[in-house]
Amino acid sequence: MHLQEFFARSSPASATIISIALMLFCGFLMTRLTKLLRLPNVTAYILTGILLGPYLLDAIPQAIVEGTDFLSDIALAFIAFSAGEFFRFDVLKKNGAKVIVITLLESLVASLLVFSVMFWVLKLGLPFSIVLAALAAATAPASTLMTIRQTGAKGDFVDTLLQVVALDDLVGLLAYSIAISVAVASATGGTVRAGDIILPFLTNIGVLARGAVFGFFMGLLLKKRSTDNRLIISVATLFAFCGVCTLLDVSPLLGCMSMGTVYINLTDDGKLFKQLGYWTPPILLLFFVRSGLNFKLDALVSTAASIGGVPLLVVGVVYFAVRIGGKYLGAFGGCFFAGKPPKVRNFLGFALIPQAGVAIGLAALGARTLGGQTGEALETIILASSVLYELIGPACAKLSLYLSGSYSNKLEDLAPVEEFTPDGKPKTTVELLVERIRKIQDEIPAHPTPNEENEQAFTEAAEEQMLLERQFHLQRNRKRGL
Repeated sequence: MHLQEFFARSSPASATIISIALMLFCGFLMTRLTKLLRLPNVTAYILTGILLGPYLLDAIPQAIVEGTDFLSDIALAFIAFSAGEFFRFDVLKKNGAKVIVITLLESLVASLLVFSVMFWVLKLGLPFSIVLAALAAATAPASTLMTIRQTGAKGDFVDTLLQVVALDDLVGLLAYSIAISVAVASATGGTVRAGDIILPFLTNIGVLARGAVFGFFMGLLLKKRSTDNRLIISVATLFAFCGVCTLLDVSPLLGCMSMGTVYINLTDDGKLFKQLGYWTPPILLLFFVRSGLNFKLDALVSTAASIGGVPLLVVGVVYFAVRIGGKYLGAFGGCFFAGKPPKVRNFLGFALIPQAGVAIGLAALGARTLGGQTGEALETIILASSVLYELIGPACAKLSLYLSGSYSNKLEDLAPVEEFTPDGKPKTTVELLVERIRKIQDEIPAHPTPNEENEQAFTEAAEEQMLLERQFHLQRNRKRGL
């Protein structure tokens, strides 16, 4: 029996539960394959959605796909809140002005270049061109951060890269909020006025302020709470903020990022972010698998599918290449004006190529807002290009780290040791090799994987809760005279 026939005979509740279980299990299995190919999990999840979608297995009913539309808001709320952890004021103060210059140029040059090519060269419509251009600003730092941890890279290049990717999505979110307002005004036949740009900007300031207030109260509520209660309160606060923003018909992303920023700077509690990072993978998996289910494969490869008379495949290839060029040129120019050395200036752009989470989420929101063929084309291009970006992203990031001199494959560079004994005699080759191996072994525990960090934080918090509960029961028994 075909799965669709089985779901049609099942109750809506059972169909939904089984579909979610199928998405989770298949997404996990796909990561086993992509791990062998050293590809990020995001790629596995999107491919799983395509596999389960209507063009291949057709395993998930369309009603369930449409009914889980809220996953985009929830998943992006967690992504944006987690990004707030990187906005530590003490870190940003050190090179704040230089990093802002680099971030603005690498983001906006990519957006302007994409818009110019789409609107004036390919002659595509204004709503589609301006929203796609805004999405070009966002990056996916996960691949780059993973590569930094794997190589143990360090130095000015790495410090600059980490601060740029922390600010990058903020610029992308602001650009998207303005672009979508202009696109809606243009699509409805109205003229684009100054208010169409100023009003979204003021709205985003209001969202940032509301997020800061929620972050402040989150910090107050989480003081001296047990692990379970910390998770309940933090998740409830994020859900409540998303609900308020949905009620006001505004995007919650900037506010969630503001919430995370205020929380980390008030409490310096990085453990909460690790606990959420250990708890949220199923939600993110479902979000990316659902994005793959919405992928319009026939629209991408069909010559009949077009926006403004240009096939989507051509638009996707052009977007893929132009955005890479814009990121590189913008990063190069930003580093030049910021006075960064050549090794940073020449290779920073290569590390900013990946694009996934935020861009996919914003594309889903944009498709929902614009609707019709324009919305479908927007989401299709972003999904297809994100898979390509994630395929080449880690390799480009590793290449940029190597070319910038942030790490080396030479053993003498990885583990420098004294080549002479205290009495001035040169050490033998074997002695040097043994010392270098010991030094590398001593440094290995200093670079745990993100999952190990999240699991450790979650386990430590659980042990703290058990200890508090044990102390509570002992005190209660003493009061009772037991």
